[in-house]
Amino acid sequence: MTLKTLIAALLVLSTAACAQSPTPRQDTAAAGVPAGVAAQRGLTEQVLYQFLLGEIAGQRGELTLASDAYLDLAQKTHDARIARRAAEVSIYARKPAHALKAAKLWLDLEPESDKARQTYVSLLIGAGRLADARPYLEALLKQEGRTVGEAFLQLPGLVMRYQDKQAVYALVRELAGAYSSVPEASFALAQVAWHAGQYEATLQSLDQALEMRPGWEVAALFKGQALQRKGDEAAVDFWRAFLVQHPGAREVRLAQARLLARIGQFPAAKGEFETLLKDMPNNSDIHTALGLLAMQMNDLDAADLRLREALRHSTQGQDQVRMYLGQLAEGRSRYEEALDWYREIGEGQHQFSAGLRAAVVLGKLGRVDEGRLVLTALNATTDAEKTQLFQAEAQMLREARDFEGVYAVLDRGLKAMPDSQDLLYDRAMAAEKLGRLDQLERDLRRLIELNPEHAHAYNALGYTLADRTSRLDEAIELLDKALKLAPEDPFILDSMGWAKFKARRLDEAVSYLKRAYAARPDPEIAAHLGEALWVKGDRDEARRVWQGSLKDHPDNDSLRETLGRLQP
Repeated sequence: MTLKTLIAALLVLSTAACAQSPTPRQDTAAAGVPAGVAAQRGLTEQVLYQFLLGEIAGQRGELTLASDAYLDLAQKTHDARIARRAAEVSIYARKPAHALKAAKLWLDLEPESDKARQTYVSLLIGAGRLADARPYLEALLKQEGRTVGEAFLQLPGLVMRYQDKQAVYALVRELAGAYSSVPEASFALAQVAWHAGQYEATLQSLDQALEMRPGWEVAALFKGQALQRKGDEAAVDFWRAFLVQHPGAREVRLAQARLLARIGQFPAAKGEFETLLKDMPNNSDIHTALGLLAMQMNDLDAADLRLREALRHSTQGQDQVRMYLGQLAEGRSRYEEALDWYREIGEGQHQFSAGLRAAVVLGKLGRVDEGRLVLTALNATTDAEKTQLFQAEAQMLREARDFEGVYAVLDRGLKAMPDSQDLLYDRAMAAEKLGRLDQLERDLRRLIELNPEHAHAYNALGYTLADRTSRLDEAIELLDKALKLAPEDPFILDSMGWAKFKARRLDEAVSYLKRAYAARPDPEIAAHLGEALWVKGDRDEARRVWQGSLKDHPDNDSLRETLGRLQP
């Protein structure tokens, strides 16, 4: 039986049962048909058929059929609700011509409807008919029941779909020109100017908006973000001046704090977050941010205090804070405390990571078998998670100083995933520990073959060739490629400095090593820099570098070996 025959049969049955049925209005509502259809046109068999046809086609994913049925029904019934449904279905079905017809009918039937006007204007613009959309945009700005400013705030969302961004900018500039005293008009113009790549015009419009409304945070936030195109410092300077004039601007202060943290100005970021905390002492996100900043600044007691406060005040995201507290405890060699934090983490997005970290900590405690049980209980569903399991087991064994075990685990992982870049790199490093330089070279060259832009593969191979072989020219060539890929990486700078030292190009070596140590005062870089200075004859400076690093890293093997060898 066809769908049409079935519906006809249902109509016959419903007519026969009319004495026991609800009223026609109730009946059509129960069937899902808008009451206006029945009221305006009568519930004919054809109307009901087309309505059900559209609904069933939509449910089955036959969107073109649904769009056709609804548009035809809207044109026959002239019911605004059917026209709206036809427009929505046609948009979803990617039938722009149908959607335009339906939206125009909807707007004709409900000329005061904001939604109908916005839908029609948006479809006109999407179809490239900017000139046809203009009268409706002008009417939008003059519509009763809301301010011109509110209309301008809606305007960019309607017009920025148009592909010709310069034409949109020109249109909005003309529309805004008639409202030069409305700050929202300048703000809307700034938005479309930015979208059109008119960056100076963006800043000019934002300046006009802020001149008319000096403390407007939304405009100040946008200006700071726009200024970042000129450099982060430009945004920092603007927001700093804005906050002097408007110290209660929380959103701007939060943006400033985050930017300062991102660019490494940790003390300044800390000051901004502390100011925010005075106004919002129970805000867990601010406590968390201050805790992470304290970790960056190596103020571990303060970090612990802030993160515990974050946990006390938070209602959600507690497992993320527990992860931070676990990592903090690990960094302080408080391994049992770290385990407690990781074990408190329940089911959810952090459970897998917490299990990995718990296993590594158990390795540090020498409880390798227990750590393996933790890893076995974890459910890895993706290749990335499977890789992390192998890496965690390898790190656990590394912490237990079982380097043969590390190599065996990574070898097993590569049998399961032969071209895993992470496992290739890790096995190469494990091979170096065991003196298997041929395996290290094979793994790193395979990694470079898979990923020619893997800077640290070039770096590891270049450093090893410089440190452990006489192939210095080849090592320097590899490190030169690494530096081209990551010119400011302190570890690559250190490797190049060490290769130059091995080649007895001492001035170049000291230059690279000083750059590396300035970027990252790592104890191994300090050992290399000190040795290069010592051999070059700058022994007092070498001692200063070593002693300065020993204060923070008294047990570092590289520093102690270097000092023992050169200063017996």
